[in-house]
Amino acid sequence: MTTPVFEASCRTILPDGSMLTITATRRPRAGRADVKCSVPGAPAQAERMQQVVRLARHTEPRYDSRDQVVLSADRAFDQVTRDWELAAVLADRIVRGVFQAARPVVANGWSDAWHLGRIDGRALVNVPGGVLAGGPDALPHLGALTGQPDPGAATASARAWFPLHSGGDHDDLGWVDVSVRPLAGALDADDDAISVPDLDALRQGQVRTVLAGARHFDGRGQGQWKTTVRFGETGFSGDSYGLALVMADRIARGREFMARGRVIATGTSGAWHAGKVETVDALAPKCALILREAGPGDRILLPKAWETALPQGMREALRARGASLACVERIGII
Repeated sequence: MTTPVFEASCRTILPDGSMLTITATRRPRAGRADVKCSVPGAPAQAERMQQVVRLARHTEPRYDSRDQVVLSADRAFDQVTRDWELAAVLADRIVRGVFQAARPVVANGWSDAWHLGRIDGRALVNVPGGVLAGGPDALPHLGALTGQPDPGAATASARAWFPLHSGGDHDDLGWVDVSVRPLAGALDADDDAISVPDLDALRQGQVRTVLAGARHFDGRGQGQWKTTVRFGETGFSGDSYGLALVMADRIARGREFMARGRVIATGTSGAWHAGKVETVDALAPKCALILREAGPGDRILLPKAWETALPQGMREALRARGASLACVERIGII
């Protein structure tokens, strides 16, 4: 990694043919957020830019929390436009010295999986000479910038589901996805290397606490991983997703066997560091939701405290569908 500069800019071509400039500045973090973004009059786009940059950082083999990067667009742009995403990622990398550009960068590209380093495509049709264009026919992944292998090959991901219950007609199974990539050098503690770009600061801290505790129980899971956590639905409340989060993390890190279908789990803990799984509320509606949604190969994990109160015939009904159920009081012996 080279010595970072203090400011870097990348441009992108908007659908109307005009240029948008994204400027990144680096300064001591001093307890502030790692990434801050600004788009004039478009806070939702600024939030999306922050998510994109944080997800793309997952593909980097090293982690450095000492600096804050502030990215700003020089003007507002259409909210459906996404071709600026590659320019934001590159501005962030240049200002931190992760990527060096021989000349000013104009870049167009977007991705639905920045945490894998993948560049899915671009909206720009006629690409002018000198423009860095993303997509399978041009720049397919971030590793190609420096002649490196596809960073997605070094990333392991796993997903688990949990019941989203609010007492309404829209109750459903939500999912949590955990992606891990080995760090080049171990950290004293890896909770700061855990990114949860879709949640607010309070819930990011809750997710980090759960993972740090559950990895402590492993005895060998801390300080080794750069981790990105994504939720399919971010408007939920409560902490009953905890067991699903822990299971997705354990599967991604090779600490747990994969199910033939999905892992569907609910449970929380005040002592993840001891591997304990504790009860959550709403047993009856959550069990009804799981019974409705479970399919062949699914593995259902519920708190041990629920075992004697499960709906009559639930195990038999799940077994008839090819799903299995276990009520657990600890992780690691599932």
